[in-house]
Amino acid sequence: MSKRDLYEVLGVARDASERDIKKAYKRLAMKFHPDRNQGDEQAAEKFKEVKNAYEILTDPQKKAAYDQYGHAAFEQGGMGGGFGGGGFGGGADFGDIFGDVFGDIFGGGGRRGGQQRAQRGADLRYNMELTLEEAVRGCNKEIRVPTMVHCDSCDGSGAKKGTSATTCGTCHGQGQVQMRQGFFAVQQTCPHCHGRGKIIKEPCGTCHGQGRKEETKTLSVKIPAGVDTGDRIRLSGEGEAGEFGAPAGDLYVQVHVAQHNIFERDGNNLYCEVPVSFTMAALGGEVEVPTLDGRVNLKVPTETQTGRMFRMRSKGVKSVRGGSVGDLICKLVVETPVNLSARQKELLQELEETLGGSAAKKHKPKSEGFFDGVKKFFDDLTG
Repeated sequence: MSKRDLYEVLGVARDASERDIKKAYKRLAMKFHPDRNQGDEQAAEKFKEVKNAYEILTDPQKKAAYDQYGHAAFEQGGMGGGFGGGGFGGGADFGDIFGDVFGDIFGGGGRRGGQQRAQRGADLRYNMELTLEEAVRGCNKEIRVPTMVHCDSCDGSGAKKGTSATTCGTCHGQGQVQMRQGFFAVQQTCPHCHGRGKIIKEPCGTCHGQGRKEETKTLSVKIPAGVDTGDRIRLSGEGEAGEFGAPAGDLYVQVHVAQHNIFERDGNNLYCEVPVSFTMAALGGEVEVPTLDGRVNLKVPTETQTGRMFRMRSKGVKSVRGGSVGDLICKLVVETPVNLSARQKELLQELEETLGGSAAKKHKPKSEGFFDGVKKFFDDLTG
């Protein structure tokens, strides 16, 4: 057997990680494996050389001895003689090493594999609709969630009360069996116990051997103040129970805030439209505005145009994530009167006459400016 430097054999640096060593071995082993090189003795020798290098450099004790003493660590009577047949020229089976490196491809874990762990329970999602007031102030909500819960009858074991699961005779409790094909040793999940390593001969009558059962849970959920649509509340351990006593998953409450008939929320700010008469818009006055904390009066200046925005500081929402309280932004909308009497129409007509003529630019600057712009636009087109 060649005494080339083992790191050189695998083409890796001396400080290479076990992952890099395994990756290098996988590449070279596939290249020189005897099944791919029928009758090529040189390839077979290289495979053995690569295999031995991999064996030593992935074993912490052997690697430490090699790094300190080199090849002498594995020679007869050398400093590392205690390692025996695991070093150069040893009798390790090609298939065992291939099982270590490639076993995970086929669902096994090589010699390092063992009993399959019971699966953690699934996470659940619950969609909760809140009113704007509930979302802003916070509240407690009671919900009912259909789920899988821990079976009390068998204490989650799946076995009938007074009995217990027995070790699987096929895999001897390992959860995996080894299939050999030539040089290959492939680890597969045990078909008898399905990877659990144990067999339940007398299943629980309540959960039928699953260790859990269907049930609808009633939970109280505390909704923190300031949540908004899209926020999630995580309830740890309130999801589905895991199989055979494994931990439960989590429950995620997905928040959706229903549309409000007055306010519209955008982040921490609230928006609303406030209708005012054209008389108040022209002469000014005060209008009552709703907020989430009660009613407040908004002063409307004289000659207010429709669409003007008024900001009321700190009358919005405080986010669940903290920070300052948002504002309430009121948009004034001038309301045109309807269902007018003959006298009302007459008065409005008289008002319109006093606002027209040469006084129009003074009383209706936006209207006059707009029509002047329209006239200039068409004059430019025809000119």
